[in-house]
Amino acid sequence: MEGMEGIKGRKKIIVTGCNGQLGIAINKQYMGNTEYELVNTDVAELNITDIDQVLGMVREVKPYAIINCAAHTNVNACETDVDNAYRINAIGARNLAVAATETGAKLVQVSTDYVFSGKADKPYLEFDRTDPQGVYGASKLAGENFVRDFAKNYFIIRTAWLYGTGKNFVKTMLKLSETRDMVKVVDDQIGTPTSADELAKAIVYLLPTDNYGIFHGTCEGYCSWADFTKEIFRLAGRKTAVEAISTQEYEKENPSSAPRPAYSVLENYMLRLTADYRFADWHDAFADYMKGAEG
Repeated sequence: MEGMEGIKGRKKIIVTGCNGQLGIAINKQYMGNTEYELVNTDVAELNITDIDQVLGMVREVKPYAIINCAAHTNVNACETDVDNAYRINAIGARNLAVAATETGAKLVQVSTDYVFSGKADKPYLEFDRTDPQGVYGASKLAGENFVRDFAKNYFIIRTAWLYGTGKNFVKTMLKLSETRDMVKVVDDQIGTPTSADELAKAIVYLLPTDNYGIFHGTCEGYCSWADFTKEIFRLAGRKTAVEAISTQEYEKENPSSAPRPAYSVLENYMLRLTADYRFADWHDAFADYMKGAEG
């Protein structure tokens, strides 16, 4: 694996799930950086569910930090693949937390809006009661709790509606628009489209600090999935119409095993309060993403 020997004097950061949207964005942020060296791993290089593998690698690398971008994120599949959801999202996080503490490394654990019930009527703060409604959220919350129990110096960052390089909602909608004059999209699920680049910037900002704890990390503002789709088509110059429908209507045509939060807007309260740090508005961040996607 590239970077195991290390470049003299550079602080090493192990990145798990390096080929996912956030892993790619993290690499982009550190490109050309002379202070840190990334040790990129995906499941082929490091199975985070195997405590011996994790301890072996972390002891060898002796990293300054571990950024855990690995997760079982298929929300529907988690409902039937329960053991794997907990292995990856909970046990994997625990293993990294144990290894980080043993070697004195900082740990960044990425979590989700799904740890909440989705039944609120105002943005969730970091201090609000968690109440996951499905296996994905419950397994990610278990991961958070393991990190809190076993890691010493950690940042837990909850995000939502993430898009970046790779498979995501934006790509799905653009693909559909190639063959359809109209798409049906729910308008009663509210959240914040969040750029993987914006999340990666926040992680890079927090990592050198001792400002540990739980943070919310999403772009500013909010919309429905239908509104988001309209913006996708507008910026892409697509003529495809968007028919706004209810979740109930959608479920009739596309039965889903996993409950989706009706309201999952997160307020980045702790970032604002402790670091005076702000994410970009979702419209601006998405416009930047689309400019890049066209290139």
